[in-house]
Amino acid sequence: MGNREDLLESARRCIVEKGYARTTARDIAGGAGVSLAAIGYHFGSKEALMAEALLATGIRIGDALDEALRGAPAGDLLGRIWDRSLEVFGDQRALLAASMENLAQIDRIPAVAERMRAAQRGAVDGIAELLAEPLPRATAEERQALAAYYFAVINGLAIVWLIDPSIVPTGDRLRLAELAGGANVAAADAGAAGAS
Repeated sequence: MGNREDLLESARRCIVEKGYARTTARDIAGGAGVSLAAIGYHFGSKEALMAEALLATGIRIGDALDEALRGAPAGDLLGRIWDRSLEVFGDQRALLAASMENLAQIDRIPAVAERMRAAQRGAVDGIAELLAEPLPRATAEERQALAAYYFAVINGLAIVWLIDPSIVPTGDRLRLAELAGGANVAAADAGAAGAS
């Protein structure tokens, strides 16, 4: 690995071990075995480095969604996305919490804000592409709208899960709620696919 990759790995490790707020530039540079100047050279600031390190959490969630959506029937998309997201959250709790802390940087550091906006747009576009297989009749616009909806749901789920995972239902519980006449998400999924 080069210095850039070493810094990213050290930042992720420091965030997990110390938390976002308590991680210092010195901690990261020391963990990577490089000088403090390397942070500025490769990323511009510690905050930009940490934001970049946290984007990997979003990539892991994206990979999990890819797995969940492959071969999924249109009526079961949300339940599969929900369950797979919860699995990733459990594996990435410290980084997920740090991602929420990182959101506070949006108004203070324009470069971090722009990187996060670009990552968010990329995530929604990626989800829309994944929806092409289970929703072949949906238009690109419909898939994009549904992708934005799923992205918002996943992020809201992350916040609720971080605060109190015990109140978060499983995908199976969501399906039961649908069958019992609760929020009929399956109908929204099928509606996005268009009329047969």
